[in-house]
Amino acid sequence: MGLFRITCALLLAAVAGSPPAHAAPGADLEAAFDWFHYQGSDPADAVHAPAPGQFRNPVLKGFHPDPSVVRVGDDFYMVTSTFGWFPGIPVFHSIDLVNWTQIGNAIDRPDQLDFGSHDLVNGVFAPAIEYHDGRFWIANTCFPACGGNFIITATDPAGPWSDPVWLPDLAGGIDPSLFFDDDGRAWIVNNDVPDGPLRYEGHRAIWLQQFDPASMRTIGPRSVLLDGGVVPEERPEYVEGPHLLKKDGWYYLIAAEGGTGEGHRQVVLRSRTVTGPYTPWSANPILTQNDLPRERPFPITSAGHADLVDTPDGQWWALFLGNRPYPPLSGHFVNTGRETFLLPVQWEDGWPRITTPAQVIAYVLDAPDLPAGSAALPTSGGFAIEDDFDGTRLPLHWMTVRNPRQAWYRLEGGALHLRARAVQLGERANPSFLARRQQHQDADASTSLRFVPRRDGDIAGLAAFQNEDAWYLLAVTRERGQPVVALFRRDRRDAAPGGERLLAAPLATTDAPVQLRIRARGAAYDFEYATVPGQWHTLAEGLDGTLLSTARAGGFTGAVFGVYAARAP
Repeated sequence: MGLFRITCALLLAAVAGSPPAHAAPGADLEAAFDWFHYQGSDPADAVHAPAPGQFRNPVLKGFHPDPSVVRVGDDFYMVTSTFGWFPGIPVFHSIDLVNWTQIGNAIDRPDQLDFGSHDLVNGVFAPAIEYHDGRFWIANTCFPACGGNFIITATDPAGPWSDPVWLPDLAGGIDPSLFFDDDGRAWIVNNDVPDGPLRYEGHRAIWLQQFDPASMRTIGPRSVLLDGGVVPEERPEYVEGPHLLKKDGWYYLIAAEGGTGEGHRQVVLRSRTVTGPYTPWSANPILTQNDLPRERPFPITSAGHADLVDTPDGQWWALFLGNRPYPPLSGHFVNTGRETFLLPVQWEDGWPRITTPAQVIAYVLDAPDLPAGSAALPTSGGFAIEDDFDGTRLPLHWMTVRNPRQAWYRLEGGALHLRARAVQLGERANPSFLARRQQHQDADASTSLRFVPRRDGDIAGLAAFQNEDAWYLLAVTRERGQPVVALFRRDRRDAAPGGERLLAAPLATTDAPVQLRIRARGAAYDFEYATVPGQWHTLAEGLDGTLLSTARAGGFTGAVFGVYAARAP
């Protein structure tokens, strides 16, 4: 694995004027992290090695669900969901559909949206990106209480993006997507409750309404394009994530149905007019893995929520989400979250197909016939990345939970400084916590920490985190007046926000940095520390990592590794 060093990029404005970690009494308490190292690999990659001219799936590892893609000339731009994480909606660029570089975050100002104190499963999800008339457009939902459906625009996809323009006609719905027709009209499709009573739990419909780009509002009546799903008598759940495209005089409506779990699938309908009626293809679904046995080698599951894009020479490809569970497969445990995969689209009698029945999604396949691209950071295969914190901005892939409402971190002197505030990791708030995604089933995260706790309960360290109710924290703290390195866990809703202390080891001094490391091996996580660089001591090994999976923790995100600091309440 190659080592990539990252020293600067954009997340939030750097904070100035905070005192160093060894501050005088009465000053703010800080923790300083000198570096952060991440490396990972996957068992499947050792079995499926690409040959020249091939690529690996997923093309974007780790928590990057609901991809949406648009081509502008020879360039491709993609966005994915972030839910309650900030900054939100990462924006990626590629020239070959395989190598993706993050160039910005569409929601990068705390005052654009307010995620409130809701669960991390809420927030922004299922963004859809388009390009029209010299501008990039993202249609999205902020749910449940931060405004509903909205549009943001930018002339540069790297940003800045506008403040949201809300779409009140879509109130109650989710997953909006824009379509700009070649006759000058624009339309918006989205998921909402059907026109009439619900026939079953999860009964939803896809709606259409015209959109006026000049006034940035929906106009005219709304109408239902798809009620329930392509086979209504099967009572399909949660038809969602719709997109419209036009090819050879046909309007195609593609959407996901079957829920976000292993029954997830993609379907297609078409019409000669944008307003319908739309006829489903008799060979639906066009993408799924739910017709395969669960106990298969290195399964990719839950495939769906696809977006289709053509290349300049007329090839078609699909970007979509999928899961990679680790053993035991019966539990469908996924810590890396829903990731972004790439497959070619074959057109059959005027219909797009991504997978045939019982076709396994390939880990390795031939790359698109496009000029070879590169990425600023690797996003597939095994790799290692080190953040040295030598710049003035954090790299774009770092994020925090919910909107920061005050400045609590800064980069200075080659270190990341976190102000320890009285906000615990298990609170539905914005703690002093910065994180990056776990992108592999086998992954190591380590850091070097300088921190002097002043009171019992002052704490700083390294966390493996899924949400407020599911995390491990390896930290330096003080107990009964003595510094210790301790391990905490939270895996149930009735636990205290600070978690349950599992065990601790004494530290002779806090005058020197302490190195901390968390090692994930599928379902097992190890926790180590070193007071002499590189001389690791195991505090705990083989602890249950399934508590960080969505199967146990719930939600639609993925596990992260991050640095954290808090003072005693």
